[in-house]
Amino acid sequence: MSEKRLFHGVAAQIAALIEEGTFPPGSRLPGERELAERFGVSRVTIREAEIALQAVGRIEIKTGSGVYVRQEQPRSQGLRPGVSAFEVTEARLLVESEGAALAAKLVTDDQLIELEALTGQMASSDIAVATAADQAFHATIARASGNAALVQVIEMLWRMREELPEVKHMYESVCDADASYRAKEHQDILDALKARDSGRAREAMRLHFRRLMGAMIDMSERRALEEMEQRINESRQRFLAPTP
Repeated sequence: MSEKRLFHGVAAQIAALIEEGTFPPGSRLPGERELAERFGVSRVTIREAEIALQAVGRIEIKTGSGVYVRQEQPRSQGLRPGVSAFEVTEARLLVESEGAALAAKLVTDDQLIELEALTGQMASSDIAVATAADQAFHATIARASGNAALVQVIEMLWRMREELPEVKHMYESVCDADASYRAKEHQDILDALKARDSGRAREAMRLHFRRLMGAMIDMSERRALEEMEQRINESRQRFLAPTP
């Protein structure tokens, strides 16, 4: 599990137990503490795994009642495509950098006006507004490239960003923490498009995604350290607590 979020592996194990009938449809899952001991992880990790399983239709979390296996299970046997936030971001860097370079030659004045407005909206403190503006910004540049295939690829990558729970969670965590960076980087991309400078537009888009990748790595490191600290604290409480 060193290359994946820990909860991903736990969620996969719980899904396998559902498939084999250990946790049949309609049954109530054991409590967080019991599952944490069973899988050797923290209760926080169990909670994250359950949220991921609920997102893909495996279970239903009922506040105040417990966690139940859904009667109707998704047809797909896998939890989700094996795509990480890092892979989605890497693909976006490769594709959208060249898309920006192409758009710099073809972008219209109306599209530049639209991009200007969207850049302003990305500075909003309302995360939903900022994210919608972010999506529209990248979609507008894709259309400005004049390449319909490129538009489809970029739309697919954005769907991965929004529809894969682990990817979405990572993006939301990073974007919430660096809203000011996001607005500035998109302004740099816009300035390059206004200058009709393909090389500058390509590099501005690359810098945006490279900085985003670095933020994701930092976030992953912090989470790993927090999980390790929690496991250590739980072990200390369990094995070193005074006996009655």
